[in-house]
Amino acid sequence: MTNPILSGLSALTLTAALSGAAVAADLGATDEPIRLAINEWTGQHVTTHVAAEMLRAAGYKVEFVTAGMLNQFQAIADGDIHATLEIWSSNVSDQYALLKEAGQLEELSDLGLNAREGIAYPAHVAEICPGLPAWEALKDCAMNFATAETLPMGRLVDYPADWGTPGADRMAGLELPFKAVPAGSEGALIAELRASTEKKSPLLVTFWQPHWAMSAYDVKFVDLPAGEEACFSDPAWGPNPNAVNDCDFAPSRIFKAGWVGMKDKWPAAHEILVNYQLAVEDQQPMMGAVDVSGMKVEDVVAEWMRANPTKWKPVVEAATR
Repeated sequence: MTNPILSGLSALTLTAALSGAAVAADLGATDEPIRLAINEWTGQHVTTHVAAEMLRAAGYKVEFVTAGMLNQFQAIADGDIHATLEIWSSNVSDQYALLKEAGQLEELSDLGLNAREGIAYPAHVAEICPGLPAWEALKDCAMNFATAETLPMGRLVDYPADWGTPGADRMAGLELPFKAVPAGSEGALIAELRASTEKKSPLLVTFWQPHWAMSAYDVKFVDLPAGEEACFSDPAWGPNPNAVNDCDFAPSRIFKAGWVGMKDKWPAAHEILVNYQLAVEDQQPMMGAVDVSGMKVEDVVAEWMRANPTKWKPVVEAATR
């Protein structure tokens, strides 16, 4: 019987771009471990453990190294960490660009996750604010979101204060009658989504995907004007001629990077990591299994690997056979 946690997973898009006859790469130094970075969030743990199991299936030893998202890149340049597998372009240090430009680390490829940040709401809120997901609908139904602390304006639950003020910036830029109230933590954002879903109450929140809560609480994004570069620097751009930030978040890209010596020391592993991809609809349920159901990430990923060999073996076999 298929585990229900895994039944909703679509196939990982794992394809090797090969031209002409397939030629297996050398495994290289299989007696030495490949060290993969573990960053601060569950999705990255899932992404990294799937990659690790693929490398192990190819015959490699793998070790995990706990590393901060912003300070891991020098360790990769030094060869102390050999790959990091989920870099968000919206949250990457300037050091990454400098090391990449200097040829001290290698950008491997996009991971394939459809990353997005924006203003969001549980699906039932469309009945409370007719016209959603169009952003203009919020002008007419803001009072439906008002609380004692925000009257006469609606309430937007924004990111925690130390994450910046992206929700507040958009309310101001688009002249929407909402007051942004920072959440205390990521957990507080989840609590808001849970309560709204259970009570069918109004909620507007700044959120992102991939995140397990997007699936668990059927969260939808408001359709804002596209987040083009001019929006953030030219007040004349966009629906409000007097302000910047009158648009959606800038598109995020999620990609992988590695030590420049990997392709020579572990050629097949390098090929596997370059061609490894993961889709949002695959990652989010696994995140939920960890964060909601309390399963260990190792168990969730191992079960997925056992149940779905046809979804990951092609990349491994293309690199090793």
